[in-house]
Amino acid sequence: MSAVLKLFDKDPSPRRAYKSARKVERQYTASLRRVARHIGEIVSGLSPDGETTPEVASAIDMALERYAQVLQPWAGAVANRMITEVAARDEATWFDVSRKMGRALRKEIETAPTGKIMRERLLDQVQLITSLPREAAERVRTLANEAIVQGTRPAELAKEILRTGEVTESRAILIARTETSRTATELTRARAEHVGSPGYWWRTSEDTDVRDDHKILNGTFVEWSKPPIADRRTGARAHAGCIYRCRCWPEVVIAEGA
Repeated sequence: MSAVLKLFDKDPSPRRAYKSARKVERQYTASLRRVARHIGEIVSGLSPDGETTPEVASAIDMALERYAQVLQPWAGAVANRMITEVAARDEATWFDVSRKMGRALRKEIETAPTGKIMRERLLDQVQLITSLPREAAERVRTLANEAIVQGTRPAELAKEILRTGEVTESRAILIARTETSRTATELTRARAEHVGSPGYWWRTSEDTDVRDDHKILNGTFVEWSKPPIADRRTGARAHAGCIYRCRCWPEVVIAEGA
């Protein structure tokens, strides 16, 4: 026999239940968008007309590399805040459940290996955030090189160069949305497996934005050791909330009597 542990038991509506998670995501997104906007300012400041002479491209490259290095401590602080807030919410939810299921479960929750997950997540986030200026620099170099080879018109090239901030902002939003959700699922998984959970029911946000691949998975049981195909186009396997722009979540199943 098994008992279903609903991680958002206080609120039966998945949409309302995820308000707290969405708040953390919005804060993280806002922080990363500021990085993207500053990258755009660096590029437009060094190349106000989209000029891409070798000297300008080199100046942009060096400026963005310096920014990536300066950004690292800030990235660590911002990422740590996101991870800590997600972890606190996750822990509070589990403790609420433990009050209903007994002290033994609470003791197991307290000793779950979440610290390791949080450290890994922090390293991943710093790498992703500092990759934003470096990817922007690579984009400028690529555009400049392609323009030489393909004979791109100067006006078209200038327009694309000046879109660097916009392109980076899209990437920043993707990172924030994906990584906040992934962090929540990975912390949940660490606690779930520690108390003997075999898996979870895949739950979607139940709105019109749910992708078809995830509608198919909604309500299916997933073993922690066997992530399902979450993107049929690429064949990528991932747990609920652990693939790009995924807002799904795991409704954990734990053994009765845990």
